Amino acid sequence: MRRQRKMTFGHLLSAATIIIWGTTFVSTKILLTDFLPIEILFFRFTLGFVFLLLLYPYPVKSKSWSEELLFVAAGLCGVTLYFLLENVALTYTLAANVGVIVSIVPFFTAVLAHFLLKDEPLTGPFIAGFGIALTGIAFIMFNGRFLLQVHPIGDLLALLASAVWAVYSVIMRKISELKHPTIGATRKVFFYGLLFMLPLLRPLEFKFGMQRFLDLSVLANLLFLGLGASALCFVTWNLAVGILGAVKTSVYIYIVPVITVAASALFLHEEITWATIIGTLLTLAGSYISERKPAPKLNECNRT
Repeated sequence: MRRQRKMTFGHLLSAATIIIWGTTFVSTKILLTDFLPIEILFFRFTLGFVFLLLLYPYPVKSKSWSEELLFVAAGLCGVTLYFLLENVALTYTLAANVGVIVSIVPFFTAVLAHFLLKDEPLTGPFIAGFGIALTGIAFIMFNGRFLLQVHPIGDLLALLASAVWAVYSVIMRKISELKHPTIGATRKVFFYGLLFMLPLLRPLEFKFGMQRFLDLSVLANLLFLGLGASALCFVTWNLAVGILGAVKTSVYIYIVPVITVAASALFLHEEITWATIIGTLLTLAGSYISERKPAPKLNECNRT
């Protein structure tokens, strides 16, 4: 019973995180009118790091260099590379396209986890659910017009971001097994992510431009990305990965395009078509099927 409550809590954490993350594409797209991708990334995670430092001001010490390298790799993949690729992708392609493409993350995660983690099997229901969800994602991408708007550079960058996030998910599963406080571990990941950004600031023409923060819309979107989508959501996501595992948690990413399309309609006044509705239902169905465990074999059921 206790385990069941813990698993339910993990699912609730995953769902809440994805609802917030599904709206970040719209928020980032708005900020890209005044900020460069690297500027959004740096300001966002600086805010997140400071907030987590206030919540948990204690050091997180690794027992070995191999443990420390896990945090280094998580910062590089989950913060610097993933979000830089995603933000740059948004300058070349549609927010909806990026939201759709990152939904391929569960497949990448499942394949990596299958080979790198002992308790993350690649199951039949997962593969079937993946196929159904992918069909739903295709409906959302076509959006009833059956005219796919392909932007090769942006879409490729979004695909690369998906692969990088899968690596991050597997690394965080290993970090969760070290039993460090989740807030402290997340803050440490942010630290290394920011550290990897520093050499990129000058070549990518980073500017502080503090006058931009006088715009309430800019300030609100940055606070949402820094405190909500970064500090809070990374903690809740990392907690969920520790409870559910990398594969089960990543399945929730299938819902990202659903949230992104809804947020785009609400805040950017984009039209929701019949194809979007069908795609939403298929994506949710695929997510549910991927969560189901395969039925036990007959001979296993008869064992005493």
